[in-house]
Amino acid sequence: MQQTIADFGQFQLIERGLSNNTIISYKNDLESARKYFVSQGIKSWTDVDRYAVLNLLAHLTNAGRSKSTISRQVSCLRQFFQFLLQRHLIQTDPMILVKVPKGGRHLPTVLGEDEVNRLLKTPDVNKQLGIRDRAILETLYATGMRVSELTNLTLGELHLDVNLVQPRGKGDKERIIPIGEEAQDWLERYLNNVRPRQLANRPQSKYVFLNAHGHQLTRQAIWQLIKRGAQLAGIKKRVTPHTLRHSFATHLLEHGADLRVVQALLGHSDIATTQIYTHVSQQRVLEVYRHTHPRA
Repeated sequence: MQQTIADFGQFQLIERGLSNNTIISYKNDLESARKYFVSQGIKSWTDVDRYAVLNLLAHLTNAGRSKSTISRQVSCLRQFFQFLLQRHLIQTDPMILVKVPKGGRHLPTVLGEDEVNRLLKTPDVNKQLGIRDRAILETLYATGMRVSELTNLTLGELHLDVNLVQPRGKGDKERIIPIGEEAQDWLERYLNNVRPRQLANRPQSKYVFLNAHGHQLTRQAIWQLIKRGAQLAGIKKRVTPHTLRHSFATHLLEHGADLRVVQALLGHSDIATTQIYTHVSQQRVLEVYRHTHPRA
């Protein structure tokens, strides 16, 4: 990866006649990006996809880097990946769907669909608590619920006969969310086979997810579950319960969901809050264009 950065510097010097200071600035930005990608387990430029780039930008934003610094990084990466593409060193340009949101809003860290699948499979489902943990992960990703909504979810808010859950969000507002077959299957396994044993010889609880002692599960316990799962799945990104919420929204938009529908599912009162996810949802637009425009 470092040699390619050096080759890019030579190209900028010889082909474009840029100044040494400009080239040094480009190389420093690329070296910084390279170190971040390596820290995430990416060891080749061919393995850098738009998720990796977006997570880099989220990392820079959350680290307090200025908007101009992030814009410069985006510009540098665009030129660099075009350089790699023209020399057939990569197959696709990961920057084609990347843009910096206006207003300097923090970008969410998102997982690719393969990463989510690996994370969901980390609990040991041969154990009772493993079934509970799988149900938790599947439910978080299937519904996009906040971790506080999940820990406070009650049996009365489950409507599994019609494939729906009805959590209470911010401001005690209720909303209805469909739940997919896979998540519902694991949730029913937990409710039928594990939860009754957690409550054996103990007072009944209205909460869905319980700890080994039959008490309401805490947010901290779910954070630890996801952190441990990310490590087992070999995911280098900083993964939190909210990462699954971000991924839920992003993947819905990428598969063609309407922004207003995603807003309702997430429980956002203002659609501007939901629009943060559109920076990673343009793939659908591009695919439709490529398949329908006569000269695409």
